[in-house]
Amino acid sequence: MDRSNIYARLEELGVVLPNAASPAAAYTMCAQCGQLAYLSGHLAKQDGKIWTGRLGESLSTQEGHAAARAVAIDLLATLHTHIKDLNTIKRIVKLTSLVNSASDFTEQHLVTNGASEFFVDVFGTSGKHARSAFGVTQLPLNACLEIELIVELT
Repeated sequence: MDRSNIYARLEELGVVLPNAASPAAAYTMCAQCGQLAYLSGHLAKQDGKIWTGRLGESLSTQEGHAAARAVAIDLLATLHTHIKDLNTIKRIVKLTSLVNSASDFTEQHLVTNGASEFFVDVFGTSGKHARSAFGVTQLPLNACLEIELIVELT
């Protein structure tokens, strides 16, 4: 895969980056330390509003997968705002996913694949990353999913 232009790759995938989210409290959406960018947790959004619900109750694994992909796109929008050029991303390092889950729901890893697969689609092998996927009993604003990210820059 040609990684020479991430913006062209996003266009091939039919992805338009939304406006980056603003912090809802006393934090920043992205903090850079050396060549690493740390992105705060981003809540899933659908049509510009918080995507609410609980996986295994009101939402299916497939819906959660789509929500995770949507969060990954939002994470790239935040990175674009912070670093100004997504082509300076060397690799996706670590993804942490919090899935609002029913007590018997065990497919957090399949939900999180929505983000993981998206990053590989965009960045090729540089999009493969370490990750954790947790089931939680509640997220802010009843969001179905929250993802944070660590990225290495050139």
